Amino acid sequence: MKEIFGNLLGLKSSQIKRLENLGRRRVPPQAIISYELCRDLCRLSAEIGRQIGLLIERSGKIARVLAGEVDRIVIPDLREYRLAPDRLRGLRCVHTHLTDTPLTQDDLTDLSLLRLDLMAVVTMEASGIPDKIHWAHILPGEKEGLPYQIMTPVPPFRPEVGCADLIQALEAELTRKKRDDKSTAAERALLVSVFTGTRKDAMESLDELKELARTADIHTIDTILQKRKKPDPRFLMGRGKLDELAISALHQGASLIVFDQELNPSQIRSIADRIEIKVIDRTQLILDIFALRAKSREGKLQVELAQLKYILPRLVTKDTALSRLTGGIGGRGPGETKLEINRRRARDRIRQLEKAVAIVQKNRGQQRSRRNKKGLPVISIIGYTNAGKSTLLNQLTQSRVLAEDKLFATLDPSSRRLRFPQDVEVIITDTVGFIRNLPAALMAAFKATLEELESADLLLHVIDISNPRHPEQIRAVENILDELNLSSIPTIRVLNKMDRIDPPGREILVRRLNGVAISALNRPSLKPLSRQMQDAVADFL
Repeated sequence: MKEIFGNLLGLKSSQIKRLENLGRRRVPPQAIISYELCRDLCRLSAEIGRQIGLLIERSGKIARVLAGEVDRIVIPDLREYRLAPDRLRGLRCVHTHLTDTPLTQDDLTDLSLLRLDLMAVVTMEASGIPDKIHWAHILPGEKEGLPYQIMTPVPPFRPEVGCADLIQALEAELTRKKRDDKSTAAERALLVSVFTGTRKDAMESLDELKELARTADIHTIDTILQKRKKPDPRFLMGRGKLDELAISALHQGASLIVFDQELNPSQIRSIADRIEIKVIDRTQLILDIFALRAKSREGKLQVELAQLKYILPRLVTKDTALSRLTGGIGGRGPGETKLEINRRRARDRIRQLEKAVAIVQKNRGQQRSRRNKKGLPVISIIGYTNAGKSTLLNQLTQSRVLAEDKLFATLDPSSRRLRFPQDVEVIITDTVGFIRNLPAALMAAFKATLEELESADLLLHVIDISNPRHPEQIRAVENILDELNLSSIPTIRVLNKMDRIDPPGREILVRRLNGVAISALNRPSLKPLSRQMQDAVADFL
């Protein structure tokens, strides 16, 4: 018996039987629907006073029979059918309208969002005689164009429009477009920000998200902003806007949507149920970058711990067979579900990692004690990510620490010895870069690394003064120092990249920020900074 999806309440058993019989019919591959099936579909739809729909596979087999309401049908979950940027779903939807209303916006949204092969509506007369078949298909096109094309209606007695050939041609065009648009990046993403404050702040945050995406080797296709009085508790943005976003992503060949705001577990589940493109948020993107950049065992431990703490409340499963026995012969009850097993394993791994990080913390404490016994002053370089901290360390100590024009280029802390001309020796340490709204999971996991700052006698706060957002970056770093109770440590503001600022503007910034202007790429420009560092260190000796 063919399963009927939808509302069967109030239907007679004979009508339900006729719906089941519709599912046993077949459709010629080149036709939208056969005339005989179209006639019987309209006759039954007029009789029950509801829309009836069919989901038809390319072979002509009917996959689903849909029993709708007077003004709509609901398409069921189609995840079992393939979906890829250069492929259509492999199903076409044909359903009735009880009036002469052609394709509605809901029909076109379903066509685009579900990437159906075709969407067709059969209008009929009051007596149930089919009138016209209105149809549309996905349109591979540019960003500015519509993602679908509405075709000229065809009479029900001539429904052959070359469906199989048309679908094959559309998929060939989608494949060609994907090949032409292919970049070196592994992912193509839309960046989304739903904000309640000012547009300027949202744009700045979105620009930073774009830099994070570049660091993670993600190609940004487009950025989308939406202002709301308050975020939607279920979808963050409105349901209609989310559908538009999903359609735009599919039309532009995006494989990923990145939200600038952190999504809570229920929002992740709701959005994942609504659209089929991979969705992540800013925190998840930062965690991914940290996982990519962590090289030492210590760094990998801390990143994995942060990832598991982030993922644990968001663990969901699409497996509908959750009552399947997993305990083997003799097990009582349904046993553990796959989801529960995953959660238990995650909790066990978190406990193991916390113990390992505690050992790291203890070892770092012993290292600090040994350094303190030697009496060497410790200088720590801090600052916003990509401000030039690693480059400054390389210039001061003639080292070769990795330095790139990317956010979080270096993650693992590096310590080097530095000898001043007065035969004074110090330990200078480069730390992980800060960023505004640093995820709480990262703050907790990197506690062992950040504790290195507690033993510092002097902080060098490196500031990229060529960045127009440097005042916000300064506030973000200082807020994190306050959270770590480190604001009492003496600090020198190092105004980096002075070569990108004209001399009058540079002097104004030096006075306003009370700092030392340098160019970390130009060693002679570091002399004033070295003198200040020597004077500050002399107070500790």
